[in-house]
Amino acid sequence: MEENAHILTPPALGEKKYSPKTAIIDQHGRTFTYMRIAINEACNLRCMYCMPEDGIAFNSKRNLMTTDEILTIITEAGELGVNKVRFTGGEPLLHPRIGHLIKTTSKTPGIDSVHITTNAILLKDKVQELIQGGLDSVNISLDTLDKEKYFLMTRRDSFRQAMEGLDSALTAGFSSVKINAVVLRGFNDDELIDFAKLTKYNAITVRFIELMPFDAHQIWKTGKFMSADHIKQVILNEFPKMTQAEGTRTEHDIYQIPGFLGKVAIIPAFSRNLCGDCNRIRITADGKIRNCLFANEESNVLEKIRNGYCHGDVKNMLIETMQKKPIDGWSAGENGGNSRNSMAQIGG
Repeated sequence: MEENAHILTPPALGEKKYSPKTAIIDQHGRTFTYMRIAINEACNLRCMYCMPEDGIAFNSKRNLMTTDEILTIITEAGELGVNKVRFTGGEPLLHPRIGHLIKTTSKTPGIDSVHITTNAILLKDKVQELIQGGLDSVNISLDTLDKEKYFLMTRRDSFRQAMEGLDSALTAGFSSVKINAVVLRGFNDDELIDFAKLTKYNAITVRFIELMPFDAHQIWKTGKFMSADHIKQVILNEFPKMTQAEGTRTEHDIYQIPGFLGKVAIIPAFSRNLCGDCNRIRITADGKIRNCLFANEESNVLEKIRNGYCHGDVKNMLIETMQKKPIDGWSAGENGGNSRNSMAQIGG
């Protein structure tokens, strides 16, 4: 048992197939089957669109979820039809029990797949443990293919480790490997075609993501935003014969270039064109349920777990919180703004 853990032993792990009696459905009829859990706030990079170089005021360890508390939430979510779990951060590979989290989650009734989003710096040394534990896929945050730009973007000299992590993921046997590249006008927008060309010989998906206003007030209003439509046009100008392909709900526009093994996707994270298909629940590292990335209101599930928890309490809170989800991110943002100004505090 971890220090400061306030947990009841979850039901014994059994067969993975599970038929929930109750689903998580919001007031607009959307069903939520995908949970993104930030398992820490710490990160070994200081990306310019996320936080200042010196970092931000992180929560103390006692205010963050323990491993057992995370697994309690996953257990009850699986009983409500959540079948996909993604671990984020911060940088999730910094979590000392990431292997245990993945292995246990992969065996949790109802959970069909386990995923992680990482900057890949530590991935080379951990990849075998993760895939043996049941990790299905990995998304790698990589915003440039240029070493000097990488240092400017991340304020850290870790380009070699990140690229080695990417290589290890490509050879490990994951069901899916994706690259997430946040596009900044005037910084890495001249690399869109280079990124797209990575899909020629690799069965990966390169996903171009709009800049979002969670950067601790550093660069959001400096003119570096580049819209999804603009990104799409740049790629179409180079590859006019690319065709529509199949992808996840998040991948609003996804294409395949003729003769290429992989795919290219464009995610309108700020434009919010994908809200109607949303199926995700966000849990922050300090144990708050967020029903929308742009929401201000949160439900404190960690407080409930640590004060008089009974099995079923998490399910009730998930149902109640997600039922109130606004129609889209614009509506959510109109309700008081966002109390968190860094993606590290929300979960990437």
